[in-house]
Amino acid sequence: MGKINKNEMKSPEFRRWRHPGGKLRELGPESLTDAELLAILISTGIKGKPAEKIAEEILAKFGSFKGMANQPLSKFLKIKGLGDVKIIRIAAAFEIARRIVNEVLKEYEKEQD
Repeated sequence: MGKINKNEMKSPEFRRWRHPGGKLRELGPESLTDAELLAILISTGIKGKPAEKIAEEILAKFGSFKGMANQPLSKFLKIKGLGDVKIIRIAAAFEIARRIVNEVLKEYEKEQD
């Protein structure tokens, strides 16, 4: 892959991939890595540390989404670039996922009766 020139940076194709949201919009959520999905929830990074880098650090610390689940919120505060709002967004996403899983399990149990 060659160097990107200034004209290429202005093209819609380049801009759409600068954040995982563009990739999700174009290719669908299943095309994103775990870090890219998490970066969307984090939204913005801090100076010198974009959201994707923060997401990668979280996943490295906890191993996976499953490893992140049920962690105390205080463990997330130890990661530079995460504050209350970002942690609350992540916690809300996990709660939504938990509720979906519970709903699916209840439907499955009804089918088994």
